[in-house]
Amino acid sequence: MKFKLHSPYQPTGDQPQAIKQIVESLDRDQDTQVLLGVTGSGKTFTMANVIEQVQRPTLVIAHNKTLAAQLYQEFRDFFPNNAVSYFVSYYDYYQPEAYIPQTDTYIEKEATINEEIDKLRLAATTNLITRPDVIIVASVSCIYSLSSPVEYGRFIFELVEGEVISLDSIMNSLTNLQYERSTTDLKRGTFRVRGENIQVWPAYMDEALRIEMTGDKVSKVTWIDALSGTPQKLSSFDPHHPQRFVIFPAKHYVVDPTAQKTALAEIRADLATQLKKLVNSGHPLEALRLKQKVTYDLEMIEQFGFVGGIENYSKYFDGRQIGQPPFTLLDYFKYNNKQFGGSKFLTFIDESHMTIPQIGGMFKGDESRKKTLIEYGFRLPSALENRPLKFDEFIERIDQVVAVSATPGEWERQETKGQMVEQLVRPTGLVDPVIYLRSTQHQIEDLVVEIINRKQLGQRCLVTTLTKKMAEALTDYLNDAKKIKKLIQSFQARQKLRINQIDPDKVIQEVSHLNVDKLPIGQIPDSHLSTADASLIDLKKLTLPKVAYLHSDIVTLERSQILQDLRQGKYDVLVGINLLREGLDLPEVSLVAVLDADKEGFLRSETALVQTMGRAARHLAGEAILYADKLTKSLKSAISETSRRRQYQLQYNQKHSITPRSINKPFRKEMVARSLDDLHPASSPVMVKLSPRDSIQLDKLDPNSLTPMDKKKAITQLKRAMEQAALELDFELAAQIRDVLQTF
Repeated sequence: MKFKLHSPYQPTGDQPQAIKQIVESLDRDQDTQVLLGVTGSGKTFTMANVIEQVQRPTLVIAHNKTLAAQLYQEFRDFFPNNAVSYFVSYYDYYQPEAYIPQTDTYIEKEATINEEIDKLRLAATTNLITRPDVIIVASVSCIYSLSSPVEYGRFIFELVEGEVISLDSIMNSLTNLQYERSTTDLKRGTFRVRGENIQVWPAYMDEALRIEMTGDKVSKVTWIDALSGTPQKLSSFDPHHPQRFVIFPAKHYVVDPTAQKTALAEIRADLATQLKKLVNSGHPLEALRLKQKVTYDLEMIEQFGFVGGIENYSKYFDGRQIGQPPFTLLDYFKYNNKQFGGSKFLTFIDESHMTIPQIGGMFKGDESRKKTLIEYGFRLPSALENRPLKFDEFIERIDQVVAVSATPGEWERQETKGQMVEQLVRPTGLVDPVIYLRSTQHQIEDLVVEIINRKQLGQRCLVTTLTKKMAEALTDYLNDAKKIKKLIQSFQARQKLRINQIDPDKVIQEVSHLNVDKLPIGQIPDSHLSTADASLIDLKKLTLPKVAYLHSDIVTLERSQILQDLRQGKYDVLVGINLLREGLDLPEVSLVAVLDADKEGFLRSETALVQTMGRAARHLAGEAILYADKLTKSLKSAISETSRRRQYQLQYNQKHSITPRSINKPFRKEMVARSLDDLHPASSPVMVKLSPRDSIQLDKLDPNSLTPMDKKKAITQLKRAMEQAALELDFELAAQIRDVLQTF
C-alpha cells in the first residue's frame, strides 16, 4: 500500500526546492527541520509531496480542532486511496474532575462525547494497527493517555464464515470488547439479537455487520447499512478479505480479564497504603471519601469491566511503573513501524509557533489539578500516571519532525540554529494584503461601512475581537438591520462634513508603502490614518450582510461547517478571537479587520498580527485594517514584516512576468452530514453549575417565576457560582452571573 498523491497541480514557485531540501534532510536522518512558509505558499501541498516521496506513516499535529479539520480534509483529498484519519478530543463539552479547597467545592467530571469524532479516533488507531499507509491529522490530544497498542491490537474478535461458534460466545466476545447489547435501536458501539441473527455496529465504522447463524455455525456475514439494513460493499476501513471479519474494541480502554485480578489486587494494596497515610496524617474524612470512591470503582470494573474514570487506573492495567510515561498515539505509530517493517514515522507540526508551546504546557496543568484531588481523598496517587506527555517525552517519541510555520518560535530557531527551509513565494502570484491604520474612535462605524462595501462586491470579511463577549455582542449588532442603517446615515453625514474640510487623498494612505521602521513607538500621526468610504452605499438598495461568530464554545465539527458556509456565501462576515488566525484557507476573504490592534498582549503580538493579516493574502484585493490609536512595538514589527513579504512577492512577480490570479478552491464535502438546516444558533446558552448534580441556563432563569424560598436558594447558589468563576479567572462568566443576580 503506497502513498499516492492525487492533484491536478505540480509543485511551483518555492515548493520544488523546499520539497527537495526536506526530503534530502530526512534521508540524512536529520531530526528537526523548519519549513518557514508564508500564508498561501502551499505548505500543505509541500507536506503532501514529502509524504509521497519518503513513503512513511505520518502524524500531522495542529493546535486547534478547526485547523486540524481543514488539514484532514485537504490530506483526504490528496490521498483518496490511503488511510487518512482525524484524531482530536472527542468532547464537545468537557469539565474535568476537580476540587477547590477554598470553597470546599468538588466538581465531578462532566463530558458530552461527540460520537462521530469518537468513531474517527477509533478508526485512526485501527488503521495504525492494520495497514502501513496511514496519515493521521491530530490535535494535541495525541499526547494524552491511551491503552497499550499491543493490548488494543490483541483485543479483537475474528469471525470467519463457516466457523463453529455459539451465539452466547459471540455475545460474550462482543461484551468483552465493550460493545453494549441493545434491545431497540442499533447504535455505534452496540449489538442486538434478532432471532438467530446478530447485528453489530463497529464503533470505528459507518457500516454494521449482520451475522447469520444456523445453530452453532456462522452461515453468512454481511456488511449492511446500519439504519436500513440493506447490504453494503466492504468498507475501506477493513483491509481484510470479505470472508474474514475482524472487530476491534468499541473503546480505547479495554481490560484484559486475565490481568484484571492482578490489577485489582494492586489497586487494593495501594488503597490500603494511601488510607493509612491519610489517617496517620490526621485526615480521616479524606480517608473515608477515598475508600468509598475506589471501592465503588473496583466493584464496577469487576462486574462490567469498565467504569467512568477508568483511565485513572490505567497504570495498573498497562503494567507501568510510577513515573513511566503513558501510552499515547505516538506508541501506535511505533507499533505500526514494527508491524510493517518501517524504520521511522514522520511528524509535521503545523503552525508550530502555537502548537509546540501548547504541547509543552499540557502536563503542568493536569498535574496541579490531580495533586489537589489526591491530597483531599478523591483519587489514588496513581491518577497522576494518567497524564499527557511531558515535552521532553514527546520529543523522545517522535522520530523525525518538520515544524511548519510562517512565524517560527524560539524552540524551532534553537533546534535548527536558524537554518530553515524557506517557502516565501505564492505560486498564484498573490501578495500579502495592503495594510491600513485607522483610529479606534469610530471603529465600529468604519468597520460596518467596509463590510457593506465588500458585501456589494460579493466578498467576505473576518473580524477579530479581544473577548468572546465582544464577538457575540458585535455579531448581534451587525445582524440588527435598524441599527446598521441608522449608523450608516450618521457616518455618511459626518464624512461629508469632513471631506469638505480635509482633502481625503491626504488622509487615506496605505501603510504598506510607508517606511514604518522610521515611525516612533507611540501616538500615530493623523497623516498615517485612513477612513472608510461611505459614499458608495445606497441605503435604498442596501442588502445587509449576514454575520456569525466563531469561538471555542462552538462544537468541533460545526466550526468547520461555519467556515464552509462563509465560503459559500451563507455568511458574509465571521467574527472571532483567536480561531481566525492560523492556517485557515478562505480565498473569498478580501478583508481582515483587527479591532483594538494596539492592545499589546498575546492576542495582539507580532506573531498574532502577522498571522491574522495573512488570512487576506488569498484574495486579489486583500486588505487588512488595524484599528489603533498608538503604534505598539508589535504593530510596528508586524506591519514591517508583512510589508517586506509583500514586496518580496511583487518583485518575484515582476521578475517572472507573473500576473496574480485568484484561487479556485473547491468546496469540500462536510466531515459529518448535518441533521438540521441551521446548526449555528443566534447565541450559545450559558450554563452555570449550581451543585455537583444541578446546572441552570442563565438566559432561561426567570426570577418572577420562583417562590420566595426558591429565589433565596437560587441567589445563594448563583453567588457561589459567581465567586467560583472569579477564582478560576473566568471574569466574563462571573459578570454574566452578576448581571442576572441584579434582576432578583
